Amino acid sequence: MGSERRTLRCAIYTRKSSEHGLEQDFNSLHAQRESAEAYIKSQAHEGWRLIRTPYDDGGLSGGTMERPALQCLLADIAANLIDVVVVYKVDRLTRSLTDFAKLVEIFEGRGVSFVSVTQQFNTTSSVGRLTLNVLLSFAQFEREVAGERIRDKFAASRRKGMWMGGNIPLGYDVAGRRLVVNAAEAKTVTLIFERYLELGCVRSLQAELDRLGIRSKHRVAETGRSVGGGPFSRGALYYLLRNRIYRGEAVHKGVAHPGEHEAIIEVELWETVQAKLSAHASEQRKSRVESGGLLMGRIFDDRGNRMSPSYTTRKGRRHRYYVSQAVLQGRKKEAGSIARIGAEELERIVVEAIRPDRNADRIAIPDGASKEHTPSRSPGDVYDQSAREMVSRAVERIVVHAMDVEIVLQTRDAASPSLGPDGENPRVLRVPLPGRRPRDRRDIIIPGDAGTPPRRLDRSLVLAVARGRTWASALRRGEYADTAEIAGKCDLSEAYVRRILRLAFLAPDIVESIAEGRQPRGLTLHRLLGPVPLAWAEQRQRFGFATYV
Repeated sequence: MGSERRTLRCAIYTRKSSEHGLEQDFNSLHAQRESAEAYIKSQAHEGWRLIRTPYDDGGLSGGTMERPALQCLLADIAANLIDVVVVYKVDRLTRSLTDFAKLVEIFEGRGVSFVSVTQQFNTTSSVGRLTLNVLLSFAQFEREVAGERIRDKFAASRRKGMWMGGNIPLGYDVAGRRLVVNAAEAKTVTLIFERYLELGCVRSLQAELDRLGIRSKHRVAETGRSVGGGPFSRGALYYLLRNRIYRGEAVHKGVAHPGEHEAIIEVELWETVQAKLSAHASEQRKSRVESGGLLMGRIFDDRGNRMSPSYTTRKGRRHRYYVSQAVLQGRKKEAGSIARIGAEELERIVVEAIRPDRNADRIAIPDGASKEHTPSRSPGDVYDQSAREMVSRAVERIVVHAMDVEIVLQTRDAASPSLGPDGENPRVLRVPLPGRRPRDRRDIIIPGDAGTPPRRLDRSLVLAVARGRTWASALRRGEYADTAEIAGKCDLSEAYVRRILRLAFLAPDIVESIAEGRQPRGLTLHRLLGPVPLAWAEQRQRFGFATYV
């Protein structure tokens, strides 16, 4: 008696790139499935059996693996539910060589064969894999050529001034695939341009628009989500004031072309605003250079991060700092011992240390310059040209350590010894930093009783939890209509209000620990305002209470 033939479970995968025609009773997906089913039936003598589960991706590109039906197919393959994958054509599965290589690797790892009905390929043989790679090369080429053709068509349309979609700007609506002026919004756009000229500052313009209750354009996305309709940010105002669409132009890759739509802003008003914006930008650049140029490019923290000039304004006075790039780039843990230091204090220390009359044997002084030369103004004055020249010719590098400043001087003579008689480097000055005031802490330290350790009451955590519980109770009582009303009355963003509201659903023991200052030391407000699981056990795990005693 012969051995029983093995049954091969066959899954059919179908795909169509566009949604056009999918509403028909018999569409491309049905045609692909019909051909594949007929092929499987022809192989019944080989033990092939159709799996009725549909794996259909309609309206999805073959250039990506992120397709629901494909992911479902791969999940069933991982669960050993499929022996053969059948497609109408290879490019129905994928148009990317890289993705195809990944899929073949997955198929072979699970012992799954791959068959194309119209091309008769089988990946179990090396010749079949080679032929498939050649065919996919052409499929990928076809996709890339189609992409180039679409981009060229888009560019040509923009050169003709046509509207090619995107966010509809304030002042316009779309009718018949063209921008048409919205009279009411156009008045708002003109008002924004005119008020900027009067106020001369985007920050003041932003405050004025908030006072007048002027909001950005409200839009409804295709998903039904409401977008816009809120206060203008400074970035949005800069973009609006620079947007050449209000001059009746269409811009593609930085080049402006006459548009098909009507202009809202007159030439004179537009050019005046652009000149003012450019002048203001030039002043800002000059201010940045003047306010931080004395040590700029030469200063580093003690972990090798460059320190850049920055400033804050308090009570009308500008306070300048040097800040580690690790902090500015969101890598606080990689910052040095001192990540932020007062600029004026540090500049005075450096200029005083490198004065020629103090270090005549170390400072390289050009011919004709006096060793008694000192800054004409107070040391470190950022507007003192002589101080700048002194730093430029004498200092190679400055490193800020926890207790002192290391100043590496430029080499005066190529034959200069690397070490002095006492083993010190003659090119390096080390100047102690003055005693620094301890930073203000947000924590309140509560002494322990009977030898127990003190507790840290974090005011920011306590306030956030209290706010969340208060707002949640107020919403339940109907005191607020929604989160937008809370945000408006408290002068906060609605997104922030929603994050705070999540804290109303913290586990009671977590709330009690925060209120008593017994929370884990690593629990910060930033971490608490992240995703909050609904399950209390998951909350304890996420915020470190599961293992915290």
